[in-house]
Amino acid sequence: MPLYKTIQPDSQTVVKIWKITESYEYLMSPLDLKVTSEERVLGMKSNIHQRGFLSVRHLLRSCGYTDQDLYYDSNGKPHLKDGKHISITHSFEFSGIIISTREVGIDIEKQRNKITIIAHKFVDYEFHYLDKSAEDYVRKLTVIWGVKESLYKLFATPGMLFREHFLVIPFMLDDLETTAWIDYNNLKHKYHSHFLEFEGYTCAFVTV
Repeated sequence: MPLYKTIQPDSQTVVKIWKITESYEYLMSPLDLKVTSEERVLGMKSNIHQRGFLSVRHLLRSCGYTDQDLYYDSNGKPHLKDGKHISITHSFEFSGIIISTREVGIDIEKQRNKITIIAHKFVDYEFHYLDKSAEDYVRKLTVIWGVKESLYKLFATPGMLFREHFLVIPFMLDDLETTAWIDYNNLKHKYHSHFLEFEGYTCAFVTV
């Protein structure tokens, strides 16, 4: 199954999600990869990681780009040569990209109960409004993780901590959006956060 979902939160931004059902060979065959990208994908030990990497290149193609248009800075943040902002994610069966004229971040996570075990590592302020006994506790934790991961990708600054520097304002799952803040080095930055759920996964993305 190729393109799974396309979302356009505003006129300057597009989100595309791919459901990875194709084989490595099928995904690889039409692509023109840079030598560094070929070396990277061949060096991956996991087939699902290889297919996730390649599916992202297919998402790029669907937006009119190729692997040649993508590069990474010293912090590992991806960029497009035409100056537009991009963020990339893949998790098990799904991959996604967000492209915009503004700074952006995206994350896809599988909803799993084990997130409750590590919640204390990335949640602080949010515990004030979370109900640990609620049926939607895992789903809300997954949204919070996804939003904070998206913020981390957008800001791409070493030393930032999910628990201490990122805040997600209270939300309901039906809202499909919330507000998030980065509070770092005595500076506060506000971001628009969106999220959606599908097939046991959560996708979150943030924009300036």
